[in-house]
Amino acid sequence: MRTKDIYVTINGEAYKRTVDVAQTLAEFLREELGLTGTKIGCNEGECGACTVIYNGKPVNSCLVTAAEIDGSDVLTIEGMAGDEIHPLQQAFLDAGAVQCGFCTPGMIMSAKAILDQNPHPTREYVRKNMEGNICRCTGYNRIIDGIMLAAERINPAEDSPGA
Repeated sequence: MRTKDIYVTINGEAYKRTVDVAQTLAEFLREELGLTGTKIGCNEGECGACTVIYNGKPVNSCLVTAAEIDGSDVLTIEGMAGDEIHPLQQAFLDAGAVQCGFCTPGMIMSAKAILDQNPHPTREYVRKNMEGNICRCTGYNRIIDGIMLAAERINPAEDSPGA
């Protein structure tokens, strides 16, 4: 077994760990740090259940090795909320975008990346950028509704000039 020492910031907390170079980021988060909100679905990068934000970009954490994250910043679903639920999480609940919940963490992380990049997306933009996330329970309309609701709540459109 080959190992590597890594230094990484996860959810704002600095970590130094020795990792197996073949261990995935998803496995590292779940097994080494106990951050089980990141789900392992297909383990092939097809379903999006393991999506985290890695250096500001959404990635399938089953396709990234823990050794690759050395010196990086990672945000997981556990890092989304502070003392209260994050508005994006609340919007998913309010829109009925959560069923069994297995895909939800990955969906929310992808949605966060979308809203970070484009605070006022169109439904079509959201649909296109959520294509890497699969849900087998809700259908996608409620998920898109939740993301659009979050966009309105997090970044309200200006009603008038100078507002």
